[in-house]
Amino acid sequence: MRRYLLPGFCVIVLVLGLHTMTIASGVPASMPVETLAIMTSDGERHEFSAYMADTPATRARGLMYVTRLEPDHGMLFDFEWPHVIHMWMKNTPLSLDMLFIDEHGVIARIEQRTKPFSTEIISSGSEVLAVLELNGGQTEKLGIAAGDRVIHRLFDRGNGVR
Repeated sequence: MRRYLLPGFCVIVLVLGLHTMTIASGVPASMPVETLAIMTSDGERHEFSAYMADTPATRARGLMYVTRLEPDHGMLFDFEWPHVIHMWMKNTPLSLDMLFIDEHGVIARIEQRTKPFSTEIISSGSEVLAVLELNGGQTEKLGIAAGDRVIHRLFDRGNGVR
């Protein structure tokens, strides 16, 4: 029995290590992805593939532990109704730009280049319906600013579309 303990222990450590590396490398594969676009004030259109954080569990996890996010990807948090949102960067190794979006799809505020792993609260400052997280620096690079519009099905709710 003892001669199997060390090899068994090694297998368990290996499996747990591989599992941790899988979790830490990217967004869970089971998360749905949808396309959205941002229209800037100068008429530029930027398209992104957004992982949908639309359940309590996916909103709580967000991009925690994710070490790589493609430049044209992000995560869209659907908070179901407009209210003041508070975010943080706990367990998040990437610097992000957080775009706080009102119920009409207008970017109300952007928090640029958040500090990885910070537990400092980042507030929307006003009632918003959603938050889009992109790689830190993307909004500056693409000229995206408060007042620009996000085009996605979430912001068509007023027309009866969900």
